[in-house]
Amino acid sequence: MSSSDVPPPKPGAPSPAPPSGPIGELDLHLLGEGHHRRLWEVLGPQVVGPGPAGVSAVQFALWAPNASNVSVVGDWNDWQPEPLSMIDADGPTGIWSAVCPAARAGHCYKFEIVTAAGQTLRKADPMARQTEEPPSDASVIPMPQTHEWADDAWMSRRSDVLAGTAPMRIYELHLASWRRGVDTWDELATEVVDHVASLGFTHVELLPIAEHPFGGSWGYQVSGYFAPTARFGDPDGLRRFVDTLHARNIGVIVDWVPAHFPKDEWSLGRFDGTALYEHPDPQRGEHPDWGTYVFDFGRNEVRNFLVANALYWFDEFHIDGLRVDAVASMLYLDYSRGDGGWSPNIHGGNEHLEAIDFLRETNRVVTEEFPDVLMIAEESTAWPGVTHPIEQGGLGFSHKWNLGWMHDSLGYLAHEPIHRQHHHNEMTFSQLYAYNERFVLPLSHDEVVHGKGSLLGKMSGDDWQRFADLRNLLAWQWSMPGVPLLFMGAELAPWQEWNDAAELPWHLADHPPHRGVHDLIQSMNGIADDWPALWERDTEPAGFQWLDANDADHSMYAYTRWGLDGATALVCIANFTPVPRPGYRVGLPWGGDWQVVLDTDSPQWWGSGHRGIDTNSIAAGEQPVDIVAGLDEAWQGQTSSAIIDVGPLSTLWLAARSPG
Repeated sequence: MSSSDVPPPKPGAPSPAPPSGPIGELDLHLLGEGHHRRLWEVLGPQVVGPGPAGVSAVQFALWAPNASNVSVVGDWNDWQPEPLSMIDADGPTGIWSAVCPAARAGHCYKFEIVTAAGQTLRKADPMARQTEEPPSDASVIPMPQTHEWADDAWMSRRSDVLAGTAPMRIYELHLASWRRGVDTWDELATEVVDHVASLGFTHVELLPIAEHPFGGSWGYQVSGYFAPTARFGDPDGLRRFVDTLHARNIGVIVDWVPAHFPKDEWSLGRFDGTALYEHPDPQRGEHPDWGTYVFDFGRNEVRNFLVANALYWFDEFHIDGLRVDAVASMLYLDYSRGDGGWSPNIHGGNEHLEAIDFLRETNRVVTEEFPDVLMIAEESTAWPGVTHPIEQGGLGFSHKWNLGWMHDSLGYLAHEPIHRQHHHNEMTFSQLYAYNERFVLPLSHDEVVHGKGSLLGKMSGDDWQRFADLRNLLAWQWSMPGVPLLFMGAELAPWQEWNDAAELPWHLADHPPHRGVHDLIQSMNGIADDWPALWERDTEPAGFQWLDANDADHSMYAYTRWGLDGATALVCIANFTPVPRPGYRVGLPWGGDWQVVLDTDSPQWWGSGHRGIDTNSIAAGEQPVDIVAGLDEAWQGQTSSAIIDVGPLSTLWLAARSPG
């Protein structure tokens, strides 16, 4: 007899003697303490058995300590209540459980909860590992994993990024607006991997892919923390997506949202009739800007839910990093709250002590379980020690977004060139704190939405100047200490800001000025591979040296990036005015030949070609050999120097290895 031949029990009838379930005494102990690291293997639906008839069943387990009654309803019982019982282990555990012999993988289900006040709620499973595709909102008993991982080679070397022996360049992605008609994990894998690999990025960062009811939230209002969104297929599809990227040496970072969750009545909020996942005090349990609930970070079970969720993405999907969203909103009790809208901590301060402990615990546990993954904080304040070790008082993240660098750089370039001399320090200020943390330099989705305009639209001047300034900005980003991050579409240099309801404007790649930006990014990534001085000492002050940070009158900057061996250097010259600088003298650490490996004013990027290097005669895919002679004349504190023409609104990179 097949499993489908076993008749289901009548709805509401008691279950037969259950097969041995997955919840043991140790599980209950760890759940109570808030330290169960594999929560997804004991809560939610678990296949158990086989039972007496040789057929596997499904055990459901749910944390709902304040409910007076809990049932499960689903496809197999015509959505009629099938009761769960509270597990008693020397007292109530808050865990309700039952074995449902007729439940099968692929069935939809919800929990029916009767609150202490007698109200009946139908809730999606907080531990669901698969869901219906929105706008439907039922949980789904997951199909067994069939994907066999083939990424051992990648997994064995991904630690090189944290060790600083491999570069990281991040391409940020919103999958739903990547390309219309590319709607599945497998289709996305093919399209995304080819594009990202051709550009030369080392990692993608996905806007949140955990299930979320409202597509317009871009995934930042999560309802199913353990369920990859069903918009693109089943969980195995995500595994194949990640495996495909790993096969092309591209890491996968996922945005993770532990700060808050939406108020949809069928989801986490007021789950058992009480403030279960959210803090009971509205001043701490609700976010005034976003209209969402805030997790109760001081509650063992809630903290366990989130820490285990972080582990889940690493364990089940081989994710290489989490970018933790809205960290600043977690650190401060008065974040976006006015006088009278917040209450201080036990010491009278505005620090959210429980959230701080939660972040440290998450980073500690993740590091213990997966020491080779990235934990990146989107933290917008000057909170000290975000990437410092926990034992030294830090939060324990591997990286932090440098939003100060982003604001200063974009603010500077918004000024007309004639006025930039009065804002010269906006481009140098970030170097005063560049080594306080391990930084990512983001030009993210947040900067090209909500009326902020596109990156190209933020530049000043006529069309040619805007494109030149954008190329300058990108070269600045790539050559400053820190990990460059670009939101998808930046390589197309669109005039319009990002529209999540449409696909990227791919047609722009056929137009020379836009194609020039694409090809420039591609070229800079290749140069960074050839000249590791651009990144291998990002966290060392000795890896960066100003040659001239004070030429405000001409809005010129010059600096050196040093390789690990001290015998490789890349000298950068940036001109942020439309006035060419013929005969510009720049200091060099040694004489001999220096190769101009990048000129953003080259005609191949739609530049003016001021320096007269003929790129049209160069074969496709090759770079012109452009040599500058180092002279034995000291300059800018260096033993040698060179005289070179610098085009308008352009950047030059000169690279050499010491002849000694």
